[in-house]
Amino acid sequence: MKNKLGGLFMVGLPGTELDDSTRDLINRYGINNFILFKRNAENPAQIRRLCFGLVEACRAAGLEAPLISIDQEGGTVARLKMPHFTEFPDARELADSDRAEELLTGYARTCARELLAVGVNMNMAPVLDVSPAGLGLFMEQRSLGGEPEQVARLGTLVIKTMQENGLAACAKHFPGLGAATLDPHKVLPVVERSPAELRGCDLVPFAAAIRAEVAGVMTSHTVYPQLDPALPATLSPRILGGLLRNELGFDGMIVTDDLEMGAIENEGTVAAAALVAFKAGADLLLICHEHTKIIAAHELLSKAVGREITEERLRRSLARIGEVRRRFAMQKQINTAEPTKV
Repeated sequence: MKNKLGGLFMVGLPGTELDDSTRDLINRYGINNFILFKRNAENPAQIRRLCFGLVEACRAAGLEAPLISIDQEGGTVARLKMPHFTEFPDARELADSDRAEELLTGYARTCARELLAVGVNMNMAPVLDVSPAGLGLFMEQRSLGGEPEQVARLGTLVIKTMQENGLAACAKHFPGLGAATLDPHKVLPVVERSPAELRGCDLVPFAAAIRAEVAGVMTSHTVYPQLDPALPATLSPRILGGLLRNELGFDGMIVTDDLEMGAIENEGTVAAAALVAFKAGADLLLICHEHTKIIAAHELLSKAVGREITEERLRRSLARIGEVRRRFAMQKQINTAEPTKV
């Protein structure tokens, strides 16, 4: 199983073409999950060539079809822009409209059509953080609302619509980043919510997403002292194993947020965080930028297999990722070479 460790990583690429460093990650380390950013995108034809190149490189290396993801939430977090792609307002603006269901259904359908057309098969959306307005909270504009029932209802609508149209969805940021005032891209936030508050508010949309069979759940790089005073959710067995797996019953793919974000890397190395996150219960380890850090994480996990990580644990995570691949990537592999209009 150790030679399949690459399947646990989702990684970024440096530019608009399939470069030698990324080929090396595929061929030497068996990595076959990728995330695209603005730096990777010029126009639909170029993105399609890049995705097709990733598919072909994985196939040539004897790997399964890649999961290829992007953050296309709309508003301030949208990697693909006009004039080639549809731009939407922030989720909060759509959710607050008296036509919220209509607008969000349109958003989800458009994302599925436009992303699949260029070879992307997973959207790192929707945000399910419950974030009240007017309090200066970091996630306010990216959130679908300040009431858990509304976020659950609208988030489930987005998930079902995207997935029914062939695009994997990822609910984020578990167990809820809505009350945070600090940006985890830079520092480690702390959310002082009691377990009762979390269960009555923040966890409600995630429970709904799990019932809707969401493809993945992304973790939050945030400390919740009432759940685990020592570790952020991404690194916490109490939160990922105890709360998400055992209490909420989620047996799908858990994805870390980017392990190169300041909330994690300010506290230690990316490689060490990858190992701790995997041991805590994460399946897919997201490292978006530096390939040297990806290689270091792969090597550290490789040393841990048979010691800190059992073969059965590794097998379970690869099976969860493989199920998402089967649902959303395998059937798209053949279609990646076809001409398209966006």
